[in-house]
Amino acid sequence: MEKIEITLAFDGEKLDALEYALRKERATVQKQMDEALRQLYEAKVPEAVRDYLDNKNKPTPPKRPPRHTKAADSVEKKRDLEVQEDGDNRDGPVRERQ
Repeated sequence: MEKIEITLAFDGEKLDALEYALRKERATVQKQMDEALRQLYEAKVPEAVRDYLDNKNKPTPPKRPPRHTKAADSVEKKRDLEVQEDGDNRDGPVRERQ
């Protein structure tokens, strides 16, 4: 889902005091605002709509490669052996240099 940035206006001195108080709790204004917005969303948006959006935005699972049968595997092995044998005979016998 695309993230949208929300901008709020708040008194600077009050923000400083809030940040100071939250530091004692090892929290931040950002985390507290994220949590408050999530709670507002859950309280006001009907569950059916939330479920729809959650399912709509789920990534699709990766497709599995097709399963090979034993017959297909044996054909592939035979083909691999034929290619390997052709490669061995292509250049003829190997001679040693003297």
